[in-house]
Parts: sequence; structure tokens; C-alpha cells
Amino acid sequence: MNTTTPSKLEKIIAAGHLAVTSECGPPRDGRPGVVEHKANLIRNHVDAINVTDNQTAVVRQCSLAACIRLKLMGLEPVLQMVTRDRNRIAIQSDLLGATSFGIHNILCLTGDHQRFGDHPSSANVFDMDSTRLIQTVKLMRDEGRLLSGFEMQEGRPQMFIGAAENPFADPFEIRVLRLAKKAAAGV
Repeated sequence: MNTTTPSKLEKIIAAGHLAVTSECGPPRDGRPGVVEHKANLIRNHVDAINVTDNQTAVVRQCSLAACIRLKLMGLEPVLQMVTRDRNRIAIQSDLLGATSFGIHNILCLTGDHQRFGDHPSSANVFDMDSTRLIQTVKLMRDEGRLLSGFEMQEGRPQMFIGAAENPFADPFEIRVLRLAKKAAAGV
């Protein structure tokens, strides 16, 4: 496996080593100290820190802002991005924003349905699913193109792409197929 990004996490995995990550849920307010406190508790025990994106469909500090804070602390953040809350314009914009701060890891997720969260009547977006998000990140990284066809001359994302699948969710029969589709899309 050749590493294709500056991601420290990718380099660890490419070298055949076990990578240890931990999830960090941002707070339900704008206090910066919460993310810093959680990160300091685990910083010497993990290779990277996954920052959740409005986990369980509950409003929290955005994943990108928390990832920037971790990066400024000298840590390796993994930006979690759910497609539930963003259309393709916002997704690509957030990817470019992450790139501008040197964030090199992304975990592509569809996200929990909003009816399970604290705003059950909010509109879902789901302009794309997590497989299409993977394809979008790959297109921007490998070809330097946006979905509109615009070609970036510089500043394309250099992201190590990750995906997830819940083996315990119904219908069980499709979980392996969904994971295979995500792998084929560019993970």
C-alpha cells in the first residue's frame, strides 16, 4: 500500500501497524475547553482522534471546528462528515475548509436519521449517501475536480478516506454489500 496523503494515520496503517483511534464528541455549546480537555485525556494513548459530526442527530459544536482545535494542539484529527445535514455544495466547501487547515483524515458517514435526535421535525438533506461522499472526496483528492467539473489548480484535498458500516443494523443481509460498495468507491 502506497501512502498518498500526509496523513499520519495512513502511514501507520500502510506500515502494517495497529492504529489506535478514539472518538471525541464535541460539546453541545461553544466552549473550546471541552474538546481540549477530552483530547488531553487521550492524547498519549491514540494515534488519531475521531471528531463526531452531530452524533445521534443532536446539535453539537461542528466537527470541523473541533478538528481545527485538535490540529492546533499538535494532534491528528479525523474529520467525521455525515451527509444527513449537507448538500453537495456544503460538503465540498467543508472539505476545502478542512484542507486549508491541514486536516488529512476523513470518515465518511450517512448519519443517524434526525427523528432520533433533538430536532426530529427538521428536514433531512441526504443529497448524497456516504458512498457518494467517498467518491466525491476521492475525485477532489485524486483528480482535483469538484462535482461541477471545476478543476482546482492548487489546494486539492489530501485526505485519507475512511468509511464505516454497522453490522448490527437491519436489514443485516445488505451490510456486507454496502461495505463492499464503500471499499470499491475509494476507501
